[in-house]
Amino acid sequence: MDWVLIAFALFKGLVFVAGMHFAIKWHYDQEWKGTDRRTLVRMGSKFVAIFVLLLLLVLLFTFGLARMLGMDLSLP
Repeated sequence: MDWVLIAFALFKGLVFVAGMHFAIKWHYDQEWKGTDRRTLVRMGSKFVAIFVLLLLLVLLFTFGLARMLGMDLSLP
């Protein structure tokens, strides 16, 4: 059963490499020269706000699930 960990790690690495390749290609293919700075700042701030909101939701879900399962989350 030692090969399962190696296979999962290899698959995860391949997915990560493929995702990074397509992300870099997409950003390279975009032509941001036609958009003004204000639009880019607004779009970037929306992405940051959505990321922070999703991060907060994941944290709340994780702590809620841990408490529901009876895990002790208090610091010593």
